[in-house]
Amino acid sequence: MSWTEVVIEVAREHAEALSDALMEAGALSVSVEDADEGTEAEQPLFGEPGMEPKEAAWEHSRVVALTDVDADQFAIVQEAANAIKLPVIPSFTTRAVADADWVRLTQSQFEPIHIGTNIWVVPSWHEAPDPDGLILELDPGLAFGTGSHPTTRLCMEWLEAHPAPGKSVLDYGCGSGILAMVAKKLGAADVAGVDIDPQAIESARANAERNHCAIDFYVPDDLAVTPNARHATGQFDIVVANILSSPLKLMAPMLAGRVAAGGSLILSGVLARQAEEVAAAYAPFIKLGVWAEQDGWVALHGTLGQDSVPPSRQAASS
Repeated sequence: MSWTEVVIEVAREHAEALSDALMEAGALSVSVEDADEGTEAEQPLFGEPGMEPKEAAWEHSRVVALTDVDADQFAIVQEAANAIKLPVIPSFTTRAVADADWVRLTQSQFEPIHIGTNIWVVPSWHEAPDPDGLILELDPGLAFGTGSHPTTRLCMEWLEAHPAPGKSVLDYGCGSGILAMVAKKLGAADVAGVDIDPQAIESARANAERNHCAIDFYVPDDLAVTPNARHATGQFDIVVANILSSPLKLMAPMLAGRVAAGGSLILSGVLARQAEEVAAAYAPFIKLGVWAEQDGWVALHGTLGQDSVPPSRQAASS
């Protein structure tokens, strides 16, 4: 079977409404892209919390609608334009989409990822390149964290470099649960993960079960009422949070308060230029320094109750 894509360039204020109208008019799927992608006018869309645009569109947006090859593309565009009361029917181009084995094509884009010295993140349709390594079977999904992003890699490399057999670990902002699973596979005895997204918690639980890791995952409200005292209000030997700089700064008292005496705090999701301001937010509680940097992102690390800051090092390439 083949399809035809309809490509329409519109202003930001029409992109979202036009996308919805195209679906109502018979499009099979719709996506919105930056029409200036690859040029000097290209714009980042998402960034720090509180800085996101109200609409998931760019000033100069490209709306791409997938249709059946034998559909009346003009009629679809006309119906959609009329539905949102555009003064004129927007011009558009079409392009053919050849038939393909979409599952195989998608899977081919995700190869095993080697992280640190001995960690492999392996999609379920691949064999592990090193069966003796620390293997995490993890498919790309809705929850953040497959090991491909530098912030996730930095945290995984820290955990590998500082194994804590028998100790407790809290992964705050756990996403897919990947950091919690690394800690568990490295011997941590008691591991908990927290995320504000219930869908991420569902994904993390499924991933942990697939990887034979006994981990408790919570949304914050459930964490507060769990009968496990350590998880609800207690402290952990290692607390890791891979989020973004703004929420990390806001959560400084809470996250630092979760670290046991002599325990470690690891933060990522921080750009190198943001490291000082994030460390300053934690300074009243724990002294943080840059442990490693990768592609402009850093991991901050500190030990509660110790004045010394761990020396900075460059993340090993892998």
